[in-house]
Formats: sequence, structure tokens, C-alpha cells
Amino acid sequence: MRPDTVRSAIAEEQEFLDLATARRDRLAAHLEDELAAAAEDALAASRQRMLRRQFEELRRAGDGLVFGRLDALDGTVHHIGRIGLRDDGEPAENTEDTEDTKPAEDAADADPLLLDWRAPAARPFYTATPFDPQGQARRRHIRTAGSVVTGVDDEPLTHAGGGAGAEEGLVGEGALLAALGQRRTGRMGTAIATLQREQDDIVRAEATGPLIVQGGPGTGKTVVALHRVAYLLFTHQQMADQAVLVLGPSPRFLDYIAQVLPALGETAVVSATCDTLLPGVVVGRDESRVVSEIKGRALWQGALEEYARSLFPAPRDLRLRWDGEFHVIPAGTVAQVLAAVAPGRPYHQARRSFATQLHHLLAEAVAEQRAALLAEMEEGYEDILARFDRGVTPAGTAGSSSDVDGLLSDEEIEELRERIAGNDAIARFVESWWPTRDPGATLRALLTDPELLRRFAPTLTPAEAALVAAEPEPWAPGDIPLLDALADLLGEASPAPAAGDSVAERARRQRGWVYGHVVIDEAQELSEMQWQMALRRCPTRSITAVGDIDQAEASHRHTTWSEAVRATLGDRWTAAELTICYRTPSEVMDLTGPVLAKAGSHNAPPRAVRSSGIAPWQRTVAPDELAGAAAEAVRDLRHRWSGGTVGVVAPAARIAALRAALTGVPALTGVPVLTATQAKGLEWDATLLVDPDGIAAEPRGWNALYVALTRCTQELGRLLPGPSYDTSGVVASSQPKG
Repeated sequence: MRPDTVRSAIAEEQEFLDLATARRDRLAAHLEDELAAAAEDALAASRQRMLRRQFEELRRAGDGLVFGRLDALDGTVHHIGRIGLRDDGEPAENTEDTEDTKPAEDAADADPLLLDWRAPAARPFYTATPFDPQGQARRRHIRTAGSVVTGVDDEPLTHAGGGAGAEEGLVGEGALLAALGQRRTGRMGTAIATLQREQDDIVRAEATGPLIVQGGPGTGKTVVALHRVAYLLFTHQQMADQAVLVLGPSPRFLDYIAQVLPALGETAVVSATCDTLLPGVVVGRDESRVVSEIKGRALWQGALEEYARSLFPAPRDLRLRWDGEFHVIPAGTVAQVLAAVAPGRPYHQARRSFATQLHHLLAEAVAEQRAALLAEMEEGYEDILARFDRGVTPAGTAGSSSDVDGLLSDEEIEELRERIAGNDAIARFVESWWPTRDPGATLRALLTDPELLRRFAPTLTPAEAALVAAEPEPWAPGDIPLLDALADLLGEASPAPAAGDSVAERARRQRGWVYGHVVIDEAQELSEMQWQMALRRCPTRSITAVGDIDQAEASHRHTTWSEAVRATLGDRWTAAELTICYRTPSEVMDLTGPVLAKAGSHNAPPRAVRSSGIAPWQRTVAPDELAGAAAEAVRDLRHRWSGGTVGVVAPAARIAALRAALTGVPALTGVPVLTATQAKGLEWDATLLVDPDGIAAEPRGWNALYVALTRCTQELGRLLPGPSYDTSGVVASSQPKG
């Protein structure tokens, strides 16, 4: 574009941004006034919660309110933004057909002032290409800083306008590459302005069953998953009432992505790892890969189901005392009640149902015994009883049925049942015969008893059972899915509604919460029992799982998605794939082919679409100088990538020494030193890879090395321990300035 054309376009978009911002500010002020009033009843409180969600969405939309524009072939212009706005300042309604969104001040068929990026009419912004323009003549990306338009990128959507980016399948190539070239901040940002077509297809895919997305490093798996959450919550409002669960691989990763969904206006989201998903349960130790693999197997689900069933009491005569008399509930009757209440129900729910039935049975037994005693008395004393009744019943008064014949009325039997239900002695009897059980203690009883393990998990070898039984007491990561499964089979001993002002707070505090959708990031790391844990929280199977099977480092042995999910999902899942690497430069991706081959991969690495112009470099360092050389290299990288981020990845055995070396240098404070597993899902401008051979030598080390190589967006440096120090410092190239 010519400079004067650019200036004119910026002025035009500034005028529109000012208009949209004024609409947004007016509506936000109106909502703030309404929220200042106290809620007088439950209905008003519910309305205020809805208004607060709208207010928060408007407040967060201040930065990047408008980021795109579509000019259709018929002359229609649509602006695209974080939220939808009507011409009167109202937010555009969430409808499947945006033409139903009608501003109050304009004609009934007028379009909204600003289209929400999730609205169907906005989709061509992400999917139109010169080869498939979808009725559009031009796409414009609008760059802003706060309330100021700083630039525009126009992309003609005619075949003649297609360039190299179009051939690569890129949408908005200029804006995309500009975003990818920016310094990293240590927090993931939104990508609503630069989502690509293959990403948008996944974001907007149906949520009717499990969707598993395979994507290599830098393909935007996490971005796609999080923007899919925002899209689904926008499209399916009922999901907001149930909340969405996002499962990530580590607390560091969850912190890294923490700002994305709030920035997109979504708060009905619970983020957790598999280790932190159970309220009040804390992982207190690590475990060996061998034990982790054993505990992750699908066999435990069936074993725990059998174990839980064995805890149900066996039928027998139940002898209960009431008002000084003993009453017996026959074993046959007990068996009938157990058969009615136990099948398919959690242990404690069945216990509560049985106790309720027992209260009825005891009340009826008391009534029947009274009736039998009275009948026996009447056989010998009919005359005496008749005279007695005439003496105590006034003439002309019928009296109650129990006054006349000694039998209890239905109302009296119900009153008796209520007294039995509230009686402490009866409650103690039920507890002694059918005790409440703590999931933790009950699981430990199984895991620490070789005989129980042989009985309920017979497919374990004696050596494997011995390893499990010998584990110390604090919970390890492999225990959490087993504990969750058993807690589900036992059920809540005393269920209570979860407290909290928001749906996310209530969901977070309740183990048995059923979510509207579950997102799993780095899903290739989940064991079969962790998959069960995720599925338990979404019985509808509305699940989006993203990951790279070639980056799997967990102790399980799965090398394909079919192997990973067969035990949980069978073949009832849909596969999708991300094929383009946006983050990692081509210079680094060129190194990954041999590593993938040694990892046993059956997949081709994703295609890199950008070059940083910086060839990966390496130095050979004397082993005893490795930590000091790493600190020096990090100092250089931080200088070159000032304003961005640098990360260090190394074998687990070297982490402590490297952290100590960096901690001693104030200028290097805050630089993360992580294993490949800990670095999964993260990205930095520059990565220093220390002792790559050491990483490759770890369990599933070639997969881990693949992870470590692909964390940078610009520059990769490698330090290799060796017999001599390479004073040239660089093998592959000189170190250009970033």
C-alpha cells in the first residue's frame, strides 16, 4: 500500500474504533450503574450475575476491541472484534444467524456495528482465501495499541491477489508473521486476530463427541483448544451453566495460559492438572516410572469396581431393638432390598437407600408385632377388652383405629418411621453393619495388601503387585486417578451442595461435578486411568483433546492415539490434525527429522512457515565448566532478546546445578531451568539446550529431545559436555543479534 493510502486507511479505522469504543463504554457504564443496586431477591441476584458476566466481558474487551474487517464483493462491510455490539451500544445477541441480531435504532435488517469473532458471519475472516474467497473481496487486519490504530494489513481475496502465503494455506500472512515475530512475555496471549483456516475448522467443530487433535510443536494446539472453549461457550450457552474443565500438564503451564480465556471474556472455566483435580487431595511424593506405568493401566477400573462391590454387606438376619423389644428383619428380606438398591449405585448412595428401607421395615415390624400381641391377647380376653373399650370410650365417640383395635394407623406408622430414622441407636446399628468408608483409607487397604491385589487385580504379576504394595504412604501422581475412581464408586457419604458465587467456584469444590465440556492439553501424556478420570467428569463425552503423540514422555507405552484411548473411548472418537508450524522457525524444525525417526515416530513433522534467519548453534564445554558456561550463554541470550524470554532445558540430573549457577547471578533471575517434561507446552524467544545427549538417554528420551528442541520462536543454542572447550563457541554459525 502507498503511504497516503495507509494513512487514509488508518484514519478510517480510527474513526470506527472510536465509535465502537464509545458504544462499549456507554454500555459498560450502564451495566455498572445497574450492578450498584442491591439484589432484592433470588431472581434479581441471578440477573445481576448475568449482568456482571456481560460487564466483565465488556471491560476485558477494551484492548483489541476491533481487529479485523471484511469487505464483501457486494460492498457489505463487517468489522470483527472481541465482542459483538449493536448500533445502540447493546451487545450483539448470540444467535446462529447474525441477521437476527437487530439494532434498536436502525432498520430491522441492519447488521450489528461490530461482529463477535465467534459469530457465523465472522468465519470468512479466518477461512476465506484467494482460492476460496467465500463472497469476500478483501480482508483487513487492524493493529491497535490501546485505543489507537497503529497499522493495517490488507489482503485481497481475489485469485490474482494470492501470494506465497496463500499457497501455504495462510490467512492474513502479514499480520500472522508480525505476531509470530513479537517478543514473548512469559504468558500466552489470544490469537483471535490471526487464527488460521485449519485452526478455525477445529475451533468451530461440533462438540458431540471426543475430538482428538494431533499437532506437532508450534502448530497452535493450545491456542486452538482455548479459543474452542470460548467459541463453545458463546455458541452453547448451557455449557456456561455447567462450566468447562481445562486439564493441563503442569501448574506452570496453567499459569502460562491463565490470561487467555479471561481475555476472551470467559470465566466459566476450571483449570487443573490431573494431580490437582480432587478437592483437598495433595500429591506428596514422586514415584518410579515402573510403578507409574502399572498404576496407569486400564485394568484398575475393573479391579476397583470389583473391590467396591466386595465392600457391600452380605444378607443376614438383622436384629434391631426398639422400645425394649427386639425385632428381626429376615435375611431373605434383606437380600431383596439389597438387590433393589445396590446394582449400579455408588456404595454410599446404596447405603442411604437401604437405611431408608430399613426404617420402613422396622416400623412395619414394630406395628406387626404390636398387632400380633394384641391378637394373642384378644384370643383369651375378648370379653375383658370389650368391657374395657366401653369403659374408656364415651358414648357416641368412635375413637381412633388404634384406640379401638390396637392397630397403628398409616399416619402413626409414618410418625414411627420418622422417629426410627432419627434414632442414634439405629444409626449406630446401620454404621456397624454397613459402615461409611473414607476413599483414601479404603484405597490404601487395597494397595498395601498383596492378597487383596492378587484377588482383585489378578493380571498383575507377583513382582508388580509387590512393587505397588511397597509404596510409601503420601499420595503419588499415579494414585490420584485410582483414588478418583474409587471415590466415584463409593460416592459421597454426606452429599452437600457446593458453595460459591460462580459456577467455576462451585465446580472446583465438588469432586463429582459434571462439566459441559472438557479440554485436555498435552493429552498424549495421560495414562488410561487418567483418561477415565477426564471422561468421568463429562459423561456426554464432549471432549477436546490436543497433543502430539511424538512428544509423549509419560511412563505408559502408547505410541499412537488409538493405543492411548482404546481402553476409554474405543473407536468412538474423531481425529483432526494441525500440519503447519507457526512458532518454531524452519532452521530449528530442520533438526527434528532424525530425532523423530529415533523416537519411532510414524508422523511427519509439521511444516514450518517462517524463518528466523538464525541457524542453531552449539558449543562443546568441559563437563566441570558446563554450569558456568550455561550462565554465560543465558546472559548473552537475554541481552540479544531483551524484552523477550529465554528458557533453559536440560536433563533432570543437571537441573539443580544449572539453577544454582543462574540463581547466583542477579541479571539471570527468573530464567526457568526445566526438564523437557516441565517445558512441555511452553515457548521462549530463545532456548538454551544443555546436554541434549543426556536428555536423549533418559526414558523416552528421543521424544523428550524433540520437545526440548522446539521450544524457541527465534534462536536455539546447545551446550554439549565434552573433553575440551570449543573456543570458537559456535559450530553451525556465528551468533547474529536478535
